[in-house]
Amino acid sequence: MKKLFYTWMALMAFGVLLSCSSYETYGEKKEKERNAINAYIRNHNIKVIEESQFVQQDSMTDVSKNEFVYLSKSGIYLQIERKGCGHKLEENKAVTVLFRFSEFNILEDTMQLRNDVNGRPNYLDKMSVSRSSASISGSFVSGVMMSAYGTSAVPNGFLVPFHYINLGRPEKEGDEIAKIHMIVPHSQGQASAQQYVYPCFYTITYERER
Repeated sequence: MKKLFYTWMALMAFGVLLSCSSYETYGEKKEKERNAINAYIRNHNIKVIEESQFVQQDSMTDVSKNEFVYLSKSGIYLQIERKGCGHKLEENKAVTVLFRFSEFNILEDTMQLRNDVNGRPNYLDKMSVSRSSASISGSFVSGVMMSAYGTSAVPNGFLVPFHYINLGRPEKEGDEIAKIHMIVPHSQGQASAQQYVYPCFYTITYERER
C-alpha cells in the first residue's frame, strides 16, 4: 500500500513539474511575439524607417523599397501603399467607413480572417469613426471582424492609419481608395490577439460610405 502511495505521489509531483515547465509567463509570450515580428520583417525583406524620415517623405512609405515606418508610440509597423482620394477625417464628425481586410497570424504563420475574397465585391465591413483633436475612436457597425471577435470595439491598430490617409470614394478617373499594410502587436490588436499575445499582419483598404 505504501509503495502504491509513494508511486502516486511521485506521479503527482512529476505532473506539477511538467505543468510548470510548459507554462509561459506574459513576459515570455511578449518575447516570443517580438521574435516572431523580427523574423517576419527579416523574411519579407521589410525596410524599417524612422518616423522622422516618414515625416520628411510627406507621411508616405516607398513601396518599391518595401518601406514600413515604425511608430514607436503604438509599436505598429505601417506601410502606406495609397493615401487615397478625398480628405482626412474631419473633427468631431462621425463617419461610416467601409473596409476590406486580410488578417494573417504571424505567430502561427497562417491566414486567420478576411473579407476580401474575390468574387464578393460588396462584402464589406463597416465601422463608425470620429476624431477629436489627436484622438480617434471607432466602433464596428457590421461585418466579419465584429462577428468573429464578438465585440464592436475597433482595435487601436485599425485606427492608427486614419492619422495619415484620406477618406473618400472614387469619383473620377485616377481616384483610388486608401490602402495600407501593417504589423500590429497584440497590445494594439483585436480581442483574441490581446488575450493570447500574438501579432498580426494586415492589408486594409478604407473608403467613405456614400
